[in-house]
Amino acid sequence: MNPTKWLPFFITAYICVNMLAQAAESLPYSIVETGQEGIGFKARYKDNKDGTISDLSTGLMWVKERRERLPWSTAVAGAKTCNVGHYSDWRMPTIKELYSLILFTGNDGLGFNTTEGFIPYIKTNYFGFVYGDVSKGQRVIDCQDWSSTIYLGPDFRGGRKIFGVNFADGRIKGYSDTSPRDGMPMKLYARYVRGNPHYGKNDFVSHVNGTITDKATGLMWTKDDSKKGLNIPDAEAWIKGLNANKHLGYTDWRLPTAKELHSIVDYTRCPDTSKSAAINPLFNVTKIKNEAGQEDYPCYWTSTTHGTIPRPGPAGSAGIYIAFGRAMGFMFGKWTDVHGAGAQRSDPKAGNPANFPKGRGPQGDAIRIYNHVRPVRSM
Repeated sequence: MNPTKWLPFFITAYICVNMLAQAAESLPYSIVETGQEGIGFKARYKDNKDGTISDLSTGLMWVKERRERLPWSTAVAGAKTCNVGHYSDWRMPTIKELYSLILFTGNDGLGFNTTEGFIPYIKTNYFGFVYGDVSKGQRVIDCQDWSSTIYLGPDFRGGRKIFGVNFADGRIKGYSDTSPRDGMPMKLYARYVRGNPHYGKNDFVSHVNGTITDKATGLMWTKDDSKKGLNIPDAEAWIKGLNANKHLGYTDWRLPTAKELHSIVDYTRCPDTSKSAAINPLFNVTKIKNEAGQEDYPCYWTSTTHGTIPRPGPAGSAGIYIAFGRAMGFMFGKWTDVHGAGAQRSDPKAGNPANFPKGRGPQGDAIRIYNHVRPVRSM
């Protein structure tokens, strides 16, 4: 074989890789791929051999190993005394920084008491990770990571919620800072971050044609949403129709990936405090009635599938969505906001939500099969 035959190919590949790297570095808020759709910048990590991991796509540096399970306030304070890699500017990550690490090549397992079938939603060859210790009475999924982001809405237990990522089950939820079992401080893991102070901060520009661009991420969004709830097959058909009609002048609208949609969540807003959806007011948001009969705001579908192993039911798996209004659950005999606006959950891509009159799971999560859609395109 003549090695020079392949030289043009290798040169082209090298140029493309470097162009992508330069593009990522030019965006202060680079959206990393989910591991499924092939959209977004590749997850590129470098082990610095000093206890730190550099994310070459986001410009963030991480402590490789998580701290032990700690109360939230203790974990936040601990960043100031962390000197891993001989750096002194570690901080607790925001929920957007922490979510940048999630990869939807993971999978839920076969139950809470065994790791069988589980695949972590994070690259464990770079980042330390352990499941919950069943021998100590924990569930497999009891291994969540704190963020620094506080939910501004009320906690139905009377305390406060802190957003966190569960890399065991691939979700964002608001976690109470006190245990519902004994009222003691809730203990979760913490992984500190440093660098790129601009990550997670949007730079929106609204246009007269009904689009909004985010110069921080390089994405363009529709100002209006679908104005009605759709299941995934209908959502995909609806977007196909938009493109056929050259909606707002473009023919390449699509469902956003989970990470793209998460990038436009505004955690300074929520229905109970700002009386709005958790999104910049430049966007128009359809109002809905939630399961408790409250005026609320929709959840929005993404193109990302939850779980790599097919499950029974329509489409064989669940679709990921993000709550821009309350993330409802049925607990203590009533519907309440169990996970907070800005939570990321997943439900069947099609079916009848009436089959789940009291939700599903330990916190009675409302099953949201008919979610709204916010189209996106890459600029």
